[in-house]
Amino acid sequence: MATRLTNVAIDGKDQRALARWWGEALGWEVSYEDEEETDIAPPAGEPGVELAFGPVPEAKSGLNRLHLDLSSRSLEDQAAIVARLEAAGATRIDIGQDKYAPWVVLTDPEGNEFCVLEPRHLYEGCGPIAAIVVKAHDPAELATFWQSAAGGEIKVRNALAAGIRPATPGPWLEFVRNEDPKTVKDRIHLDLRPFAADDQDAEVARLLELGAVRTDVGQSGEESWVVLADPEGNEFCVLRPKD
Repeated sequence: MATRLTNVAIDGKDQRALARWWGEALGWEVSYEDEEETDIAPPAGEPGVELAFGPVPEAKSGLNRLHLDLSSRSLEDQAAIVARLEAAGATRIDIGQDKYAPWVVLTDPEGNEFCVLEPRHLYEGCGPIAAIVVKAHDPAELATFWQSAAGGEIKVRNALAAGIRPATPGPWLEFVRNEDPKTVKDRIHLDLRPFAADDQDAEVARLLELGAVRTDVGQSGEESWVVLADPEGNEFCVLRPKD
């Protein structure tokens, strides 16, 4: 394994405003910004992966296939997080969850779904983002691909869900069974990066052998990243190595 998950990329009609909203939500600062990208990152020494926000002209349609689960330390802390985020512009929504579900489903100001979880020992030490959750027709098979792509250890694997604990502290990568067809480009996707001594082209070739395919999302071909899709069609990018 010579690539690892480094970013979660999120499309937005106003990427700067959305990035700053999530920065306030997580307690993170802007780490990079230009006309085409605004990134936020955890404070130095704290666990997590960067969130990279990019501009798109179209509004969100339908439910995202990827979403973030936020952690909490206690039921009181969960309630306080939900209240704070609602005051900042988040909205409670019903996506069919059980009315007795212990987590709370919200959307950010551009309609991206996310959950605020009740306290779970599983996610202690992960940081404010407990998990990155991906809808999957076959969670176990998709987890096998992503373990090879992003590293970590598969700790949960059954017909309904699979979970990868990361190799270093940060959010879990989880797959939950869902039969809905994928119909549009994912508004949230994962970015992988080879380690500094590794080769981007070689890593792209390795991922293609594992079952990824090249895909066109309107990129010019001059970018420094390569766009692929996993075996269930979820787009992701392979970035250039850096120190």
